[in-house]
Amino acid sequence: MQTVITICDTCRFSEAEKLSPGGETGGALLAALVEEGAREGAEGSVEGGAVSVRRHSCLMGCERHCNVALSAPGKLTYVLGRFAPEAEAAAAILDFARQHAVSDSGQVPFRSWPQGVKGHFVARIPPLPAT
Repeated sequence: MQTVITICDTCRFSEAEKLSPGGETGGALLAALVEEGAREGAEGSVEGGAVSVRRHSCLMGCERHCNVALSAPGKLTYVLGRFAPEAEAAAAILDFARQHAVSDSGQVPFRSWPQGVKGHFVARIPPLPAT
C-alpha cells in the first residue's frame, strides 16, 4: 500500500527565518527535495514500499518548521517537524515513509528508524476505524 508524504509548503526556512536567502520557504525547499528523491527512487530499485508526495499549505505546526505527515489508509499517521530543508532530511523522510508503506499497521520499529527522523516526531495518530 502506498504511503503519502504530505509536506507543508508554507513552513518557515528555520526557527529564526521565514524565508531562505533565495526567498523560498523551508517547506517548499524540503518538498522539492523529497519530490526529487521520490522520483529517483521510483526510477530504480526501491527498497521498501511505494510513496507519493503532495504539498499542502499549512499543517498548523507553525511553532516548528518543515513539517511533514506520513499517512496511508488503515495505518498509523506520523507527524514530524523541525527539519532542515536539506537532502539528508529528505532522504531520511523517504526512508521512513518506505518502511511505513510496507508495514501492515504503519508502525516502524525504532531500531529501523533512520537517524535523520529521530527527535523529529510530533504525533502518532491512530487510524480511523473501518466503517
